Amino acid sequence: MRIMAIDYGDARTGVAVSDALGMLAGFTTVIHSRNQDEVVAQLRALAHEHGAEELALGWPKNMDASLGERAQLCQALAERLRTETGLPVTLWDERRTTVDAHRILSENGRRGKRRKNTVDAVAATLILEGFLSYRRLHPRTEEE
Repeated sequence: MRIMAIDYGDARTGVAVSDALGMLAGFTTVIHSRNQDEVVAQLRALAHEHGAEELALGWPKNMDASLGERAQLCQALAERLRTETGLPVTLWDERRTTVDAHRILSENGRRGKRRKNTVDAVAATLILEGFLSYRRLHPRTEEE
């Protein structure tokens, strides 16, 4: 099952798509837009193009697990994506993914503008890897 993970941001949205078996992250990209309609249109096109069967949307909870304004925005986006793509959308706790993405890029010599242009794709990849790992450890039953 091919899964597409999304790290939704104000100016950039990171996207990572798994392989066909839903085991590894493969394709990644960044959507550069502040317009939610444009972002949703591009996400819909990417999901179709890559044959995604499910979406994992990063859910930016606060460190104390409370839901702030950004988390509520992502909940609304999840509903919109369910409607507009017809795909199931799982909100996935993304606490620290952007921090970890910056650390990974810094450790690999990516600084400044080069890092800014890829950090959201790396964050989406971390969301996808966490989601895929969880799925391997907690397989769904046919009733779900």
